[in-house]
Amino acid sequence: MFLVGTLAGVSGVIQDYPIYGGQALRYLLAAGVLFAVARIAGLGFVRLTLRETLLLVALSLTGLVIFNVAVIEATRHGGPALVGTVLGTVPLALALLGGRPTPRVIGAATVVVSGATLATGLGSGDLPGLLWSLVALFCEVCFSLLAIPLLPKLGAVRISAYTATLAVPLLVVVGLLVDGTAMLRVPSPSEALGLGYQSVIVTTVAFFLWYDALPRLGAGTAGLFAGLIPVGAIATGALLGLGTPSVPDLIGASLVVAGIVIGLSATASPSPATAAGAPAAEARPPASPPSSPSVEAGSPTTPAGSPAPGADPSRIPALSPAAEEHPSAFPASSPVNGGISHRRS
Repeated sequence: MFLVGTLAGVSGVIQDYPIYGGQALRYLLAAGVLFAVARIAGLGFVRLTLRETLLLVALSLTGLVIFNVAVIEATRHGGPALVGTVLGTVPLALALLGGRPTPRVIGAATVVVSGATLATGLGSGDLPGLLWSLVALFCEVCFSLLAIPLLPKLGAVRISAYTATLAVPLLVVVGLLVDGTAMLRVPSPSEALGLGYQSVIVTTVAFFLWYDALPRLGAGTAGLFAGLIPVGAIATGALLGLGTPSVPDLIGASLVVAGIVIGLSATASPSPATAAGAPAAEARPPASPPSSPSVEAGSPTTPAGSPAPGADPSRIPALSPAAEEHPSAFPASSPVNGGISHRRS
């Protein structure tokens, strides 16, 4: 998420390039890199069900395409501070929607949101700017939550490659509707470098790292790192000489880091009941129905030659001719068949 924040620092380099055409080129190049990585890693194509395909299309449509449109329109109406402030609530949204968060995770998310808001500034804008910012917030949450059921099957590399590929034709359609044939042109050297940075660092690397961490940490804890977006923007601006961080910037960045540490400490220290109960539950043998006391083979109550319950099957006497002619008379779990129940485990 820190890498995603650096996007703001390089956006000035490509601000004169057609927006939707540039985003289509960004995702096209990123998809090519990700598919090359998948091929090198030996990750072949995975056949998806209809439900999984619809989830993947919805993820690409909301998390990549509509998100970019919403951020662009929100910036036009309210400026980057407004959309940055609204997106700063992503940690709290993921903490509340990503399962059953603990009070410490919710508290950590609140600290992160406060730091991100302080670093970004409250901003100003009109009602359309606020509405577009809320759309961007919704899409950012979808970027994580829609991916969770797909990650066990696809993995971080495939899901990043598939979503980037699906975003290209969708952005081309939006670009044609908005800019017509002027949506694409030959970029200048600086624009080419900016688009390349967006493709390789902000998309390829950041997407992979995010989707790799999401199933490990969970949506609530991983969402805390979304607070690093404004921190990345501040650091990039200072590195490129675009501005010096102010005191509120530094305080906000400190609050973001503190909130992340609080949230990670909640994940790293499970409750004693959980830590002690899990191994015990695994070690507990499955319940079995009550059985009669074991009887020694050859005892007065057991006919001679009958095996004791649980006896070694290899020592069971051969079946009589009557048993061979009528196998159905002896259930699979009968001692005649070795006392072994052929149930599916």
